[in-house]
Amino acid sequence: MECIMTILQMCSRSLTFSSPSSAAAAAGDNDDDGIEANIPPRREKYDVFINFRGEDTRRGITSHLHAALLQKKIETYIDYRLQRGEEIRPALREAIEKSTLSVIIFSQNYASSAWCLDELVHILECKERNGQKVIPVFYDINPSDVRKQHGSYASAFAQLEKRFKDNIDKVHKWRDALTTAANLSGFDYPNKGG
Repeated sequence: MECIMTILQMCSRSLTFSSPSSAAAAAGDNDDDGIEANIPPRREKYDVFINFRGEDTRRGITSHLHAALLQKKIETYIDYRLQRGEEIRPALREAIEKSTLSVIIFSQNYASSAWCLDELVHILECKERNGQKVIPVFYDINPSDVRKQHGSYASAFAQLEKRFKDNIDKVHKWRDALTTAANLSGFDYPNKGG
């Protein structure tokens, strides 16, 4: 639970300094005359987008983090309606693009999901293009295993290379994205029963 509170604080801090609506809330909504401040319309639709492998984290860290964010009235996008084998839907791509910050929860089986990896690539593109903040969380996985695709990530990529042998460039993009994300400052969260 301590890790969730730390992530929550980091999200709140990042949103206060990067989101127009959050910055306005932190500074107060009224100017000196008592008239509403002239704040530009907010590009973001969500404060936080959570990227996670459901079977590993849905009933643990992901649900706890999601509940804590909602309790703090932080607008959060989380997709529980994933269809196996589907490409990222346009609405999901838009949710990523219109989020101020993304939290990526890396777990043992994260790399076995092409869906998670596609989301990760898009999140990092938004970071590069729009300056979106990204917070990686290493849930019961060594950051080095993510960075270098060792352990369960090596096994997952052996399968992905077979499955996507006709689109190996996609697999290389996923590998690069994992390396990039694992090099960002984040949180190590050992699984101790939840």
